[in-house]
Amino acid sequence: MPAKAKPAIVFCHGIWADGSCFSKVIPALQADGHEVIAVQYGLDSYEEDLATVKRTLNRVDSPVLLVGHSYGGATITGAGTDERVAGLVYIAAVAPDAGETVQDQLEKYPSDIFSRVEIADGRAWLLPNGTEFFAGDLSEADQKLVWATHYAPVADLFQQQKLTADKVAWRSKPSWYILATQDRTVNPDLQRWVSKRMGATITEVTSSHVPMLSQPAIVIDVIRKAAAALQKG
Repeated sequence: MPAKAKPAIVFCHGIWADGSCFSKVIPALQADGHEVIAVQYGLDSYEEDLATVKRTLNRVDSPVLLVGHSYGGATITGAGTDERVAGLVYIAAVAPDAGETVQDQLEKYPSDIFSRVEIADGRAWLLPNGTEFFAGDLSEADQKLVWATHYAPVADLFQQQKLTADKVAWRSKPSWYILATQDRTVNPDLQRWVSKRMGATITEVTSSHVPMLSQPAIVIDVIRKAAAALQKG
């Protein structure tokens, strides 16, 4: 029986970031022989971001392993019902169910980060000292780089993610979850709740909100295991 094709890997970033936040994990996965691409959406509206994920799926072969960090968990949840998607990996991510918004989840389990945010020109900007709560286990120089390159979402983005039950991908697709135990952006208790609810295979990592930057080897390992499981399945 011929071996199944290696899944393509499509990354979906969170707020205050873009696809380059996965730069420490992409090369190793490319070296493994995976097609890899990072979605670059605009954080202007949830529906536009979902549409951008779908367009990106058109650029790779299926099956696809969708990987979402933070708010990217909401985009892979909504886009992952696409028949080309075989599995989901969440990294310190939110994961709304039908009728929920990301805002609902964040209010259920508050975090420190929103005391370091400024609303200006209709966008939610991270203040320079906010990197302490976002990426506190990176060096000071790397935190400054994170802030210098951060991209602000439209201010009401987290209130837009009302999905119907048939559009919640983790209900029907195998899921893996990287839980950041020192996260001060997405509360670790929220991460435990959503990962348990989806029945994900959970890997805990002692890191800030950005384990793909601070602990890339662990993130690479989880993605490799997820990809291997999809090939066997």
